[in-house]
Amino acid sequence: MLSRLIVVSVNSLKGCGPIGAGLVHASRSLHTSPQSLAPLPPLPEKGGKVRHGIFPEELFQLLYPKTGVTGPYMLGTGLILYMLSKEIYVINHETFAAASIGTAIIYGVKKFGPTVANLADKINEEKVAKAQEVKDVAISSLTQAIDDEKKEQWRVEGRSMLFDAKRNNVAMLLETNYRERLHMVTNEVKRRLDYQIALQNLHHRLEQEHMINWVEKNVISSITPQQEKESIAKCITDLKVLAKATQARAAA
Repeated sequence: MLSRLIVVSVNSLKGCGPIGAGLVHASRSLHTSPQSLAPLPPLPEKGGKVRHGIFPEELFQLLYPKTGVTGPYMLGTGLILYMLSKEIYVINHETFAAASIGTAIIYGVKKFGPTVANLADKINEEKVAKAQEVKDVAISSLTQAIDDEKKEQWRVEGRSMLFDAKRNNVAMLLETNYRERLHMVTNEVKRRLDYQIALQNLHHRLEQEHMINWVEKNVISSITPQQEKESIAKCITDLKVLAKATQARAAA
């Protein structure tokens, strides 16, 4: 991984020269601005190509134009021989231990690598599925929230009509109450007027009865016993005459 980073850095600064590289390094070391919030490119799902398990392909592609196909191999062999000849690296028992451990690691990677990779892929797929499920739930909830918000906006648009209907209902209720009170006042006034009329009629009737009784009393008191006898005799005579006339009509 470190070698890949070195190769990428060399490719980016290959045409800048030592001064340009130093300026880039200085600008990066002195850069104190906040982190950029620009979207980052997605990480690759798989690593780059390597040769012999550890050497990146970019190293060979970098050396091919200068040294040809055998250049990288000759460079590696020369560096090893140089380090051994100058005793920069001395072969001892640790070298054989490291070679044995490396061989075991390589064998383990070759033997169990696919199985572990499949297991890791399966775990990763499960995590991705869970994340997708959470994402779908969040999207559905947000979609429902958007629909609810649109419905609320639609209800707000119809609020004016609702308020108009309520105002009309209140106006009709007030008009009904007003007419009911007018009717109540009319009935109350009519009842009082009827009472006054009945009271006046009662007064007139009492006055008439009093007048009649007074007249009758005066008339009766003004009749003498002789006039009363004569009146009774006259009534009897009239009744007899009427009886004879009635009998005559019946016989005819």
